[in-house]
Amino acid sequence: MSEELKRINKYLSEVGYCSRREADKLIDAGRVTINGSVPEMGTKIAPNDVVCVDGKEVKNTKEKFVYLAFNKPVGIVCTTDTRVEKDNIIDFINYPKRIFPIGRLDKPSEGLILLTDDGDIVNKILRASNNHEKEYIVTVDKPISQTFIERMAGGIYLEDLKKTTNKCKVKKLNTFEFKIILTQGLNRQIRRMCAYLNYEVQTLKRVRIMNIKLDTPVGEYRELTKEEFTELKKLISTSTKVFKPKTERRPNTSPEKSQTSNRKQPKRRKR
Repeated sequence: MSEELKRINKYLSEVGYCSRREADKLIDAGRVTINGSVPEMGTKIAPNDVVCVDGKEVKNTKEKFVYLAFNKPVGIVCTTDTRVEKDNIIDFINYPKRIFPIGRLDKPSEGLILLTDDGDIVNKILRASNNHEKEYIVTVDKPISQTFIERMAGGIYLEDLKKTTNKCKVKKLNTFEFKIILTQGLNRQIRRMCAYLNYEVQTLKRVRIMNIKLDTPVGEYRELTKEEFTELKKLISTSTKVFKPKTERRPNTSPEKSQTSNRKQPKRRKR
């Protein structure tokens, strides 16, 4: 029956193999097969179909999901492709079950990153439209001015990304250090913002994701507490997993159109 069919990327996400985004990459690379055949993007599977990645069958074991808080060291790359990057987060943690990072921290950065095998919550946490906070402590190469703080907080147009950053919270901590709270996750966003204002980032540490705070030594991880996960679920309960486009303009809502539509049409003279 059609209601039993499920997109292959959603299946890989729900069974905890990887996120939907990672699943799309695997499919595009031809590493996924369904009943021995390489599928197209968006292909749907039935309950009895055999799904394999790199020739190994992926099964839904229905085990309890894992949620980890990890203090990533500088030099570790947030990728699950262990074949390409030797300094990857998966090999570094060496967790006994397959997990993947929720989002990323670039190689020169350190601090909190969450890892899980629950693909269903990834986009709920990451999408900027859901307005979930991520907090960072940053040091730069020269004294921080009030103008710098105001410009960072007000939003900066990043030419190479063709995007303007959302307004955010920024606070000066000392001469060379500031705190910034983002709801976005653009590629190397803070470094790009600082560079635009002619500052160079020396150190960058993420210290909080939503209600989860960094409290483990560098290079170590822990499971989320029951209280943390309960609060996290509450915070993402109204979040969407899919992209929410900006509100479309409704027809006939402009003042000119409204006035025109409300005007009485002149009566025709009888001849």
